[in-house]
Amino acid sequence: MGEERKIGKHSFEVSNLDKLFFPKEGYTKGDLVDYYERIADTMLPYIKDRPLTMIRFPNGIEDKQFYQKDAPDYFPKWIKTRTIEKQEGGTTNYVLCNDKASLVYLANQACITPHIWLSRKDRLNFPDRMIIDLDPSKDDFGEVKTAAKKIRKLLGEELGLPLYLMTTGSRGLHIVVPMKRTRDFDEVRKFAQKAARLLEQEYPDTMTTAARKNKREDRLFLDVGRNAFGQTGVAPYSVRPIEGAPVATPLDWDELDRSSLSAQSYNIKNIFKRLGSKEDPWKDMSASAVSLTSAIKELNNIFKEN
Repeated sequence: MGEERKIGKHSFEVSNLDKLFFPKEGYTKGDLVDYYERIADTMLPYIKDRPLTMIRFPNGIEDKQFYQKDAPDYFPKWIKTRTIEKQEGGTTNYVLCNDKASLVYLANQACITPHIWLSRKDRLNFPDRMIIDLDPSKDDFGEVKTAAKKIRKLLGEELGLPLYLMTTGSRGLHIVVPMKRTRDFDEVRKFAQKAARLLEQEYPDTMTTAARKNKREDRLFLDVGRNAFGQTGVAPYSVRPIEGAPVATPLDWDELDRSSLSAQSYNIKNIFKRLGSKEDPWKDMSASAVSLTSAIKELNNIFKEN
Protein backbone atom coordinates (compact mmCIF):
# COMPACT_ATOMS: atom_id res chain seq x y z
CA MET A 1 0.00 0.00 0.00
CA GLY A 2 1.09 3.54 -0.68
CA GLU A 3 0.68 6.86 1.02
CA GLU A 4 0.25 10.38 -0.27
CA ARG A 5 3.33 12.60 0.14
CA LYS A 6 3.00 16.39 -0.31
CA ILE A 7 6.24 18.25 -0.95
CA GLY A 8 5.99 21.91 -1.79
CA LYS A 9 3.28 22.34 -4.43
CA HIS A 10 3.34 18.71 -5.51
CA SER A 11 1.57 15.63 -4.18
CA PHE A 12 2.22 12.04 -5.25
CA GLU A 13 1.99 8.53 -3.92
CA VAL A 14 4.99 6.79 -2.39
CA SER A 15 4.65 3.05 -2.29
CA ASN A 16 6.12 -0.18 -0.84
CA LEU A 17 7.86 1.79 1.87
CA ASP A 18 8.42 -1.30 4.01
CA LYS A 19 10.26 -3.21 1.24
CA LEU A 20 13.78 -4.18 2.36
CA PHE A 21 16.41 -2.39 0.26
CA PHE A 22 19.50 -2.91 2.45
CA PRO A 23 18.87 -6.30 4.12
CA LYS A 24 21.84 -6.43 6.49
CA GLU A 25 20.88 -3.21 8.28
CA GLY A 26 17.16 -3.62 7.70
CA TYR A 27 16.95 -0.32 5.83
CA THR A 28 13.80 -0.06 3.74
CA LYS A 29 12.65 1.82 0.69
CA GLY A 30 10.96 4.17 3.15
CA ASP A 31 14.33 4.91 4.74
CA LEU A 32 15.72 5.76 1.30
CA VAL A 33 12.79 8.05 0.47
CA ASP A 34 13.05 9.77 3.86
CA TYR A 35 16.81 10.23 3.43
CA TYR A 36 16.46 12.01 0.09
CA GLU A 37 13.68 14.22 1.44
CA ARG A 38 15.85 15.22 4.38
CA ILE A 39 19.11 15.72 2.42
CA ALA A 40 17.47 17.57 -0.49
CA ASP A 41 18.26 21.13 0.60
CA THR A 42 21.96 20.27 0.89
CA MET A 43 22.13 18.10 -2.23
CA LEU A 44 20.04 20.03 -4.77
CA PRO A 45 22.57 22.82 -5.54
CA TYR A 46 24.96 20.14 -6.89
CA ILE A 47 22.45 18.42 -9.18
CA LYS A 48 20.13 21.20 -10.33
CA ASP A 49 19.97 21.66 -14.14
CA ARG A 50 22.26 18.67 -14.76
CA PRO A 51 21.02 15.78 -16.92
CA LEU A 52 20.67 12.79 -14.63
CA THR A 53 20.96 9.03 -15.08
CA MET A 54 18.91 6.90 -12.71
CA ILE A 55 20.31 3.65 -11.32
CA ARG A 56 17.24 1.79 -10.12
CA PHE A 57 16.92 -1.21 -7.80
CA PRO A 58 13.19 -2.08 -7.68
CA ASN A 59 13.73 -4.89 -5.15
CA GLY A 60 16.72 -3.57 -3.25
CA ILE A 61 20.46 -3.92 -3.63
CA GLU A 62 20.58 -7.72 -3.70
CA ASP A 63 18.35 -7.97 -6.76
CA LYS A 64 18.53 -6.68 -10.32
CA GLN A 65 19.45 -3.12 -11.15
CA PHE A 66 19.05 -1.12 -14.33
CA TYR A 67 20.28 2.19 -15.69
CA GLN A 68 17.69 4.59 -17.06
CA LYS A 69 18.44 7.81 -18.92
CA ASP A 70 15.04 8.47 -20.52
CA ALA A 71 12.31 9.90 -18.30
CA PRO A 72 9.37 7.46 -18.54
CA ASP A 73 6.10 8.70 -20.02
CA TYR A 74 4.34 8.25 -16.69
CA PHE A 75 6.57 10.73 -14.86
CA PRO A 76 4.55 13.80 -13.78
CA LYS A 77 4.77 16.88 -15.98
CA TRP A 78 6.20 18.97 -13.15
CA ILE A 79 9.48 17.03 -13.27
CA LYS A 80 11.78 19.00 -15.56
CA THR A 81 13.52 17.27 -18.46
CA ARG A 82 16.07 18.09 -21.15
CA THR A 83 15.99 16.41 -24.55
CA ILE A 84 19.49 15.71 -25.89
CA GLU A 85 20.43 14.35 -29.30
CA LYS A 86 22.35 11.08 -29.37
CA GLN A 87 25.48 10.80 -31.50
CA GLU A 88 24.09 7.64 -33.12
CA GLY A 89 20.76 9.35 -33.88
CA GLY A 90 17.55 9.82 -31.94
CA THR A 91 17.18 11.62 -28.62
CA THR A 92 17.22 11.00 -24.89
CA ASN A 93 14.85 12.87 -22.59
CA TYR A 94 16.90 13.24 -19.41
CA VAL A 95 15.48 14.09 -16.01
CA LEU A 96 16.56 17.36 -14.40
CA CYS A 97 16.21 16.99 -10.65
CA ASN A 98 15.61 20.61 -9.70
CA ASP A 99 13.53 20.45 -6.53
CA LYS A 100 12.88 18.37 -3.44
CA ALA A 101 9.71 16.82 -4.83
CA SER A 102 11.59 15.54 -7.90
CA LEU A 103 14.36 14.02 -5.76
CA VAL A 104 11.86 12.22 -3.53
CA TYR A 105 9.89 11.06 -6.55
CA LEU A 106 13.07 9.50 -8.00
CA ALA A 107 13.77 7.77 -4.68
CA ASN A 108 10.24 6.34 -4.82
CA GLN A 109 11.18 4.98 -8.26
CA ALA A 110 13.92 3.01 -6.46
CA CYS A 111 16.63 5.28 -7.83
CA ILE A 112 19.21 4.62 -5.14
CA THR A 113 22.09 6.43 -6.84
CA PRO A 114 21.59 9.41 -9.17
CA HIS A 115 24.51 10.09 -11.51
CA ILE A 116 24.87 13.56 -13.02
CA TRP A 117 26.53 15.23 -15.98
CA LEU A 118 29.54 17.49 -15.45
CA SER A 119 27.79 20.23 -17.42
CA ARG A 120 24.45 22.02 -17.12
CA LYS A 121 21.45 22.08 -19.40
CA ASP A 122 22.11 25.45 -21.07
CA ARG A 123 25.71 24.71 -22.19
CA LEU A 124 25.95 20.95 -22.38
CA ASN A 125 29.35 20.78 -24.08
CA PHE A 126 31.01 23.20 -21.65
CA PRO A 127 31.57 21.50 -18.28
CA ASP A 128 31.82 23.39 -15.01
CA ARG A 129 33.36 20.42 -13.19
CA MET A 130 36.46 18.33 -13.85
CA ILE A 131 36.75 15.04 -11.97
CA ILE A 132 39.72 12.84 -11.19
CA ASP A 133 38.43 9.56 -9.78
CA LEU A 134 40.96 7.82 -7.52
CA ASP A 135 40.18 4.14 -8.00
CA PRO A 136 42.31 1.80 -5.87
CA SER A 137 43.38 -1.62 -7.14
CA LYS A 138 43.39 -3.05 -3.62
CA ASP A 139 41.46 -2.45 -0.44
CA ASP A 140 43.77 0.18 1.04
CA PHE A 141 42.15 3.55 1.66
CA GLY A 142 45.36 4.84 3.21
CA GLU A 143 46.92 4.61 -0.25
CA VAL A 144 44.02 6.61 -1.69
CA LYS A 145 44.45 9.35 0.91
CA THR A 146 48.20 9.54 0.26
CA ALA A 147 47.61 9.82 -3.48
CA ALA A 148 45.05 12.59 -2.96
CA LYS A 149 47.59 14.66 -1.04
CA LYS A 150 50.16 14.22 -3.82
CA ILE A 151 47.61 15.24 -6.44
CA ARG A 152 46.74 18.30 -4.38
CA LYS A 153 50.39 19.31 -4.40
CA LEU A 154 50.54 19.19 -8.21
CA LEU A 155 47.13 20.48 -9.20
CA GLY A 156 46.53 22.77 -6.26
CA GLU A 157 49.91 24.18 -5.28
CA GLU A 158 51.82 24.01 -8.58
CA LEU A 159 48.99 24.61 -11.06
CA GLY A 160 46.93 26.86 -8.79
CA LEU A 161 43.60 25.06 -9.18
CA PRO A 162 40.86 25.01 -6.53
CA LEU A 163 40.34 21.38 -5.51
CA TYR A 164 37.36 19.83 -3.76
CA LEU A 165 37.31 16.38 -2.23
CA MET A 166 34.58 13.74 -1.89
CA THR A 167 34.41 10.15 -0.72
CA THR A 168 32.67 8.09 -3.37
CA GLY A 169 30.79 6.03 -0.80
CA SER A 170 32.35 2.98 -2.44
CA ARG A 171 36.16 2.53 -2.50
CA GLY A 172 37.82 5.75 -3.54
CA LEU A 173 37.82 9.53 -3.66
CA HIS A 174 36.84 12.11 -6.25
CA ILE A 175 38.92 15.24 -6.67
CA VAL A 176 36.82 17.93 -8.33
CA VAL A 177 37.85 21.21 -9.98
CA PRO A 178 35.08 23.82 -10.37
CA MET A 179 35.52 25.63 -13.68
CA LYS A 180 34.18 28.57 -15.59
CA ARG A 181 32.38 27.32 -18.67
CA THR A 182 34.94 28.56 -21.18
CA ARG A 183 36.34 25.27 -22.52
CA ASP A 184 34.56 22.33 -24.09
CA PHE A 185 34.79 18.72 -22.96
CA ASP A 186 37.54 17.86 -25.43
CA GLU A 187 39.82 20.59 -24.07
CA VAL A 188 39.08 19.73 -20.45
CA ARG A 189 39.66 16.02 -21.03
CA LYS A 190 43.00 16.67 -22.76
CA PHE A 191 44.13 18.72 -19.78
CA ALA A 192 42.96 16.06 -17.30
CA GLN A 193 44.71 13.31 -19.27
CA LYS A 194 47.94 15.29 -19.41
CA ALA A 195 47.82 16.01 -15.67
CA ALA A 196 47.20 12.31 -14.98
CA ARG A 197 50.17 11.32 -17.18
CA LEU A 198 52.41 13.69 -15.25
CA LEU A 199 51.29 12.16 -11.97
CA GLU A 200 51.95 8.70 -13.39
CA GLN A 201 55.47 9.79 -14.37
CA GLU A 202 56.09 11.28 -10.93
CA TYR A 203 54.73 8.28 -9.02
CA PRO A 204 55.08 5.27 -11.35
CA ASP A 205 55.08 2.73 -8.50
CA THR A 206 51.76 3.84 -7.01
CA MET A 207 49.70 5.57 -9.75
CA THR A 208 48.65 4.56 -13.26
CA THR A 209 46.54 5.78 -16.16
CA ALA A 210 46.08 2.23 -17.49
CA ALA A 211 42.38 1.69 -18.15
CA ARG A 212 42.74 -2.10 -18.35
CA LYS A 213 42.77 -3.71 -14.92
CA ASN A 214 45.39 -6.31 -15.86
CA LYS A 215 47.83 -3.47 -16.63
CA ARG A 216 47.42 -1.71 -13.28
CA GLU A 217 49.08 -4.27 -11.00
CA ASP A 218 48.53 -2.88 -7.48
CA ARG A 219 48.62 0.76 -8.51
CA LEU A 220 45.88 3.33 -8.03
CA PHE A 221 44.01 4.14 -11.24
CA LEU A 222 43.72 7.86 -12.11
CA ASP A 223 40.39 7.79 -13.93
CA VAL A 224 39.71 10.95 -15.93
CA GLY A 225 37.26 9.30 -18.32
CA ARG A 226 34.27 11.05 -16.81
CA ASN A 227 35.40 14.31 -18.40
CA ALA A 228 33.50 13.76 -21.64
CA PHE A 229 30.16 14.71 -23.18
CA GLY A 230 27.42 12.44 -21.85
CA GLN A 231 29.54 10.91 -19.08
CA THR A 232 28.41 11.14 -15.47
CA GLY A 233 29.70 11.12 -11.93
CA VAL A 234 28.02 10.06 -8.72
CA ALA A 235 26.14 13.02 -7.27
CA PRO A 236 27.30 14.46 -3.93
CA TYR A 237 25.25 13.01 -1.06
CA SER A 238 24.00 10.13 -3.22
CA VAL A 239 23.44 6.78 -1.54
CA ARG A 240 25.48 3.89 -2.90
CA PRO A 241 23.94 0.43 -3.45
CA ILE A 242 26.20 -1.20 -0.84
CA GLU A 243 25.35 -2.70 2.55
CA GLY A 244 25.37 0.04 5.16
CA ALA A 245 23.86 2.56 2.68
CA PRO A 246 27.06 4.66 2.45
CA VAL A 247 26.83 8.17 1.06
CA ALA A 248 29.17 10.04 -1.32
CA THR A 249 30.34 12.76 1.05
CA PRO A 250 32.17 16.07 0.41
CA LEU A 251 35.15 16.50 2.73
CA ASP A 252 37.52 19.15 3.94
CA TRP A 253 41.12 18.39 2.99
CA ASP A 254 42.32 18.21 6.58
CA GLU A 255 39.95 15.27 7.13
CA LEU A 256 42.37 13.08 5.18
CA ASP A 257 44.56 13.08 8.28
CA ARG A 258 41.91 11.16 10.23
CA SER A 259 43.05 7.56 10.46
CA SER A 260 39.46 6.34 10.83
CA LEU A 261 38.29 7.92 7.56
CA SER A 262 37.20 5.51 4.84
CA ALA A 263 35.33 5.84 1.56
CA GLN A 264 32.25 4.56 3.41
CA SER A 265 32.57 6.53 6.65
CA TYR A 266 29.24 8.28 6.15
CA ASN A 267 25.84 6.77 5.53
CA ILE A 268 22.14 7.66 5.49
CA LYS A 269 22.04 7.66 9.29
CA ASN A 270 25.20 9.43 10.47
CA ILE A 271 25.50 12.03 7.65
CA PHE A 272 23.03 14.33 9.40
CA LYS A 273 25.04 14.37 12.62
CA ARG A 274 28.00 15.45 10.49
CA LEU A 275 26.06 18.19 8.73
CA GLY A 276 24.66 19.34 12.06
CA SER A 277 28.13 19.87 13.50
CA LYS A 278 29.97 21.34 10.49
CA GLU A 279 29.21 23.23 7.30
CA ASP A 280 28.97 21.47 3.96
CA PRO A 281 32.59 21.66 2.67
CA TRP A 282 31.40 22.31 -0.90
CA LYS A 283 29.01 25.11 0.04
CA ASP A 284 31.01 27.83 -1.75
CA MET A 285 32.40 25.68 -4.57
CA SER A 286 30.78 27.59 -7.45
CA ALA A 287 32.30 30.86 -6.26
CA SER A 288 35.76 29.29 -6.65
CA ALA A 289 35.33 28.41 -10.35
CA VAL A 290 38.36 29.18 -12.51
CA SER A 291 39.45 29.19 -16.11
CA LEU A 292 41.99 26.50 -16.97
CA THR A 293 44.13 28.89 -19.03
CA SER A 294 46.96 29.48 -16.54
CA ALA A 295 46.93 25.85 -15.37
CA ILE A 296 47.25 24.60 -18.96
CA LYS A 297 50.18 26.94 -19.55
CA GLU A 298 51.89 25.87 -16.31
CA LEU A 299 51.37 22.17 -17.06
CA ASN A 300 52.88 22.60 -20.53
CA ASN A 301 55.89 24.32 -18.96
CA ILE A 302 56.40 21.42 -16.54
CA PHE A 303 56.39 18.94 -19.45
CA LYS A 304 58.93 21.07 -21.33
CA GLU A 305 61.21 21.13 -18.30
CA ASN A 306 60.98 17.35 -18.01
